[in-house]
Amino acid sequence: MDAWIPTLLAMLALPQYGLSTLFVIAFISATLLPLGSEPALYGLVRLNPELLWPAILVATAGNTLGGAVSWWMGYGAERAYEKVRHHPAEHRALAMLRRFGARACLLSWLPIVGDPLCAVAGWLRLPFWPCVAYMAVGKLLRYVVMTLALLQVMPS
Repeated sequence: MDAWIPTLLAMLALPQYGLSTLFVIAFISATLLPLGSEPALYGLVRLNPELLWPAILVATAGNTLGGAVSWWMGYGAERAYEKVRHHPAEHRALAMLRRFGARACLLSWLPIVGDPLCAVAGWLRLPFWPCVAYMAVGKLLRYVVMTLALLQVMPS
């Protein structure tokens, strides 16, 4: 039974499957599971400097799609909640998020609060595509800044 673990790890090892592995890691890290994609992105770019921009774009796509899944999870949770309770829960944080609308998803790159923010946007039924667009912009900027900063701070 334990023989499949080394095989799986070898299959996902960087750089042979680098971009696909990076996509999966970025996708999972954008859900409510605690995982960071920045070390994988940095490692891939360190091993393959020519993949800087493709890696940033793949990480952004994976992380944005993960955020979109979180949005749908929040949307589904809200619908299930509304079937049980017939009045919406209005808290101060929800009211603030409602006020900023889809633009609040620009902060989806933040640690700890960013991923739940996507789920709450779905809960509030904020418009899906504008939320995804703001998520993508925020996540792209995070990856560009963090990767370029790490490459400057930790040169070969």
